[in-house]
Amino acid sequence: MTDKIISADVLVCSPTRNFVTLKITTADGVVGYGDATLNGRELSVASYLRDHVAPLLIGRDPARIEDTWQYLYRGVYWRRGPVTMAAIGAVDVALWDIKGKTLGQPVYQLLGGAVRDRVLSYTHATGWDAPALLDSVDAKRAKGFQAIRVQSGVPGLDSVYGVHQGAAGYEPASRGALPVEEVWDTDAYLNHAPRILEAVREHVGPGLKLLHDAHHRLTPQQAARLGKSVEHVDLFWLEDVTPAENQDALRLVRNHTTTPLAIGEVFNTIWDCQHLITEQLIDFIRVAIVHAGGISHVRKIFALAEVYQIRGGPHGPSDVSPISLGASLHLGLATPNFGIQEYMGYDPLVSDVFPHAWSFSDGHLTPGDVPGIGVSMNEELAEQYPYEQAYLPVARRRDGSMTDW
Repeated sequence: MTDKIISADVLVCSPTRNFVTLKITTADGVVGYGDATLNGRELSVASYLRDHVAPLLIGRDPARIEDTWQYLYRGVYWRRGPVTMAAIGAVDVALWDIKGKTLGQPVYQLLGGAVRDRVLSYTHATGWDAPALLDSVDAKRAKGFQAIRVQSGVPGLDSVYGVHQGAAGYEPASRGALPVEEVWDTDAYLNHAPRILEAVREHVGPGLKLLHDAHHRLTPQQAARLGKSVEHVDLFWLEDVTPAENQDALRLVRNHTTTPLAIGEVFNTIWDCQHLITEQLIDFIRVAIVHAGGISHVRKIFALAEVYQIRGGPHGPSDVSPISLGASLHLGLATPNFGIQEYMGYDPLVSDVFPHAWSFSDGHLTPGDVPGIGVSMNEELAEQYPYEQAYLPVARRRDGSMTDW
């Protein structure tokens, strides 16, 4: 007899960060979890799921994952967008979790099996000045990381998207009713960034993979200038150099630098990525499982990218839950052109709320061999940490105008 979905519950909690979790339960008693977190707009996705999607799932066959994806995407007039796709992504991952548990297999086995033994990961090193940044890099290397994203302060500014004077770690978001407004100076950044990246390369030598993020704050010409100026640093990638909405801008950047380019963490569908991939304007596509429709849709994006020799490098910040990271690792283990996985790590409390089977060793992650995604939820503990408003910062130039980002 075919199993059926009998409930779809939306759970919102804040164990140091806000997370939105979808819990799907079947008549056979199988439970699947999906992540629906959208930083700064969490309650929008929670409402979309609770009020519009969950009622549509009751009575459906949980095994029909692709059919359910198409039903949720094509069955409404309003398609695409981060809220819709995060909701669909949560359903998709929860159903893959259920299928794996039903069949007694980890999800990567259901995706065709492993094409690698482990997934290369990178983490973040930050420091307001060069000595602090180099200390942070050394600390990450001591933990075994072979790829590190480096971000620093900029002289003359008080904070730079996640990097703060006196702070030990990287954290862009802040609690409160309104986002923090930061002052930004592109000229100061462009003068400083090549120097600090060069200092890091001189410190670590040629073996360590270095990454850097410009956070969409440059014009195409400025992005091209930065890419060209850091070619000798041999970056693994230069990320989000210019706002992703203007995709033809990447052509100018590509024509002026050989520095590898990565973009796409704000993309939600294959149609957002299509032009950049088919025109070979980037080297890494950064879509996140949670924000791009789940495993079913992201694997199609990566399949398209494979044709054009572009690799996957999924977004993996600490503001998406371990459920998303687990799902991303299963996809990464089974995807030939998967390049690297972002891994900021989680506060111990988050790991207590979301116990997981994935593990880290020697700069690599593995999803584990337990059935399903391998991440569960301690719902009783989660209830002790209710939602608290939090936002990413807003950036203004020195004259008070908004940045392009």
